[in-house]
Amino acid sequence: MEARQIGMGILILAALCVLWEVAVRAFGIASFLLPPPSMVWEEMASRPGVYWDNTLVTLWGTVLGFVIASVAGVALGIMLVYSRMLRTLLYPIIVVLQTAPKIAIAPLLIVWLGYGLAPKLVMVVSVAFFPVVMSTVAGLSSVEKDLLDMVRMLRGGMVQQFVKIAFPQAMPFIFSGLKVAVTLAVIGEIVAEFVAGNSGLGNVIVVANSGMNVAMAFAALVLLCVMGLALFGLMELLERLLIPWSIEDAEGLYASS
Repeated sequence: MEARQIGMGILILAALCVLWEVAVRAFGIASFLLPPPSMVWEEMASRPGVYWDNTLVTLWGTVLGFVIASVAGVALGIMLVYSRMLRTLLYPIIVVLQTAPKIAIAPLLIVWLGYGLAPKLVMVVSVAFFPVVMSTVAGLSSVEKDLLDMVRMLRGGMVQQFVKIAFPQAMPFIFSGLKVAVTLAVIGEIVAEFVAGNSGLGNVIVVANSGMNVAMAFAALVLLCVMGLALFGLMELLERLLIPWSIEDAEGLYASS
């Protein structure tokens, strides 16, 4: 993402906040229904330590679960592509687990794992795992056969085919899945905190709702949005650093259209 795009995004967000503030005051909307941005900011500034500590809790659970889901998802995706037996056995199970409503599973995680970090990690991994697996499978399955044949002609083995050709070509697909997964990881962490957490921004929202403190709930939501944008931006930065040729090809395609 270019600096110009980032600046434009910030300007648009600032304009929306101004419109939000003006609309709330112009139409006389009660603050317990929709607080203006100024009230949300005052709420965050009134107890920064509380929001900072809970943001770190949510960030830690999100990042740790996302890393586990990413490593496991890429590894399983590779195995599904190169092992017909595993694909036949595991693919239906993965699809069934993905279709299961995660919010319904959350209370069961408390029964099985208790409170703390473990149920939150399981929830994050369960929602972030599937897009990584599917993007890895799609990427490795789309590798050009002619390039693989060329490596075979040069007497390259399976490892060389994978390292030199297959995995580099699959990385744009994998990063697409990772960018989807990192946003889902935030959602999974919040769902787990709603049910099984005694800290974190999800717990802040629960406390705010119980006390009818809408400004507190909006403050937590703002921090969650900032966290999601930051994590997504980090994945885009890693993509630019690791596979710059893919970004350049995409930008060239858009520029020519």
